[in-house]
Amino acid sequence: MARTEKKGLVDSAADSGLDPVSVLPGVGPALQAALQRIGITRIQDLWFHLPLRYEDRTRLTPIRDLRVGESAQVEGTVEAVERSFRFRPQLRVVISDDARTMLTLRFFNFRRSQVEQMNSGTRLRCYGQIRHGTQGPEIVHPQYQRVTDAGVEVEESLTAIYPSTEGLGQKRIASLIELALRKLPGDEVLELVPRALRKDLHMLSLRAALLLVHRPPADADVAALLLGTHPAQQRLAFEELLSHHLSLRQLRMQIRRHGAPRLRGNGKLRKALIKSLPFQLTAAQQRVSAEIAKDIADAQPMLRLVQGDVGSGKTIVAAWAALAAVESGFQVALMAPTELLAEQHLRNLGTWLAPLGIEPVWLAGKVQGKARAAALAALAGDAQLVVGTHALMQQAVQFRDLGLVIIDEQHRFGVHQRLALRDKGRDGDRVPHQLVLTATPIPRTLAMTAYADLDVSVIDELPPGRTPVTTVALSSSRRGEVIERIRLACAEGRQVYWVCTLIEESEQLEAQAAEVAHAELTGLLDGIPIGLVHGRLKPAEKQAVMDAFRSGRIALLVATTVIEVGVDVPNASLMVIENAERLGLAQLHQLRGRVGRGGQASSCVLLYQPPLSAMARERLTAMRETSDGFVIAEKDLELRGPGELLGTRQTGRLEFRIADLARDAALLVEVQRIGTLMSEQHPELCERLVARWIGAASQFANA
Repeated sequence: MARTEKKGLVDSAADSGLDPVSVLPGVGPALQAALQRIGITRIQDLWFHLPLRYEDRTRLTPIRDLRVGESAQVEGTVEAVERSFRFRPQLRVVISDDARTMLTLRFFNFRRSQVEQMNSGTRLRCYGQIRHGTQGPEIVHPQYQRVTDAGVEVEESLTAIYPSTEGLGQKRIASLIELALRKLPGDEVLELVPRALRKDLHMLSLRAALLLVHRPPADADVAALLLGTHPAQQRLAFEELLSHHLSLRQLRMQIRRHGAPRLRGNGKLRKALIKSLPFQLTAAQQRVSAEIAKDIADAQPMLRLVQGDVGSGKTIVAAWAALAAVESGFQVALMAPTELLAEQHLRNLGTWLAPLGIEPVWLAGKVQGKARAAALAALAGDAQLVVGTHALMQQAVQFRDLGLVIIDEQHRFGVHQRLALRDKGRDGDRVPHQLVLTATPIPRTLAMTAYADLDVSVIDELPPGRTPVTTVALSSSRRGEVIERIRLACAEGRQVYWVCTLIEESEQLEAQAAEVAHAELTGLLDGIPIGLVHGRLKPAEKQAVMDAFRSGRIALLVATTVIEVGVDVPNASLMVIENAERLGLAQLHQLRGRVGRGGQASSCVLLYQPPLSAMARERLTAMRETSDGFVIAEKDLELRGPGELLGTRQTGRLEFRIADLARDAALLVEVQRIGTLMSEQHPELCERLVARWIGAASQFANA
């Protein structure tokens, strides 16, 4: 049992978890306001305000054993102190340990009193992250204290580091949690997952787990705690994953209580569309279309996520679903996160549907004046389909009868934005059906948790004619060879992308700016028409460049990552991504998907700036080894975590306190099983569990 309990910290058997934090000594209005900023209003919020990480100050590490990237505690004697004010103030302190090995401490913010404390011969104990320095290992802004002749004892247990906010330091929040733990009740009050449901899990009790993670005893498994795999952390991760799962199940049930229009139609438009296509739908496209048809024929709202790799043909499936709504007399809205992507949808849908007598309405931020007034009038009148961006959610936009909402790359929208569009079709208790598309393959472990409120369909088959893309990673020192390869490709009539990661030159980043690259390539590739597109161009300028590239008047397009989605040029067969080490796996995969869309052999060159970090090397290796989007997504989840992968930091979803979807995936099967049983047998406990872990944030999970 943890030391906290041995010391008699637990003095109440009653459930005082719902008491306000103001009952704790020393918590006045200012502190209460600071706590509220990080979601702490009740005593139980402090119990479940779990450490972000631990610092191991239980031992001293010899300087020679320090490893770059890891944090460690060292002790040494000051050998030299150097102040400089060139460019910016800087204090450099060199210490050595008993083995006479040197370590540099570097400070950019310091006071005169600090300098005066660090005389030669002073002994310091320091803690921080080790990094490469110009003269060996160094720590930037270490935490430190002077060591007197009496010495300083090392800590007996790991030091917990908590999520915090301005005006709330680590010592204060740790002391408040200590006070709150004294009010921790027994398991009979604390446990919300019935014993009968968790008896086969062989986990610690919730009370024991909480006490251990907040105050790890001296004999705790330090390595497991630092990795997040300790049984106490796994017990808490299980309950947190369960609460998120239950929250999304509740959301699904809440939405299912609404009615929805039955979109059955007579099938004439859909048959005409399929007959007019110059290609046949794949078996996967047909299967997903049938799943959608079954959903929208029901009087309950469809909530379906269609995921498919780049180029798998999601748009034609969306067009087919849209026609089912039009056949039934309802309107359809398709919303995309960028104008480039929305315009791509507009072109495709116009090509397919105009021969059927359906002209999509276009509504984006740049549509103003008479054109905007005409679009708004059409939506309130006879328009059958609208394609647009965030502009679709503006207050002035009113629909005649919206029956189907299609959202592309939904993770790029905030929760309120998605709700705003759906609610434009609300008619009493009836809401539109929702179809969500994503070209970011979602790992199964992520889909089980992040999309428990959605039915998931997968288009797991590429249309015939798509060619595999050969991927190579080259050091930037071979840039000249790559430019010659571009010259040859353009001479053969092929088109090329050159992707940069910045718009303007930056002294702090070694990435080439798109404007600099454009000027350089124009000078080196005389006679080859080269275009430039980035996010700061005016929409008309951007459109003109993209049209010229599509038509073949531009052979080489220099671009920022704005071309990640929504650009379809079958003749483009070579992609060069500069400073590829700076991009995440999902983004690299999306960019690579811009080539290989025609019948010719295609290549992707990942130019990187050495030296590569371990994570960057893993990313580039994964890109070379596979073009399977789901394999890429699993690796991306492992390397970056769910919040990064889904872009959900803006939404309040998946901001776990202790759970980690990649690390804790093995728990998800039991989470689903127990979630189903609790929903059926103990709905009141489900609500309390969601409130405990998610609280007010649960209202924002409506995605």
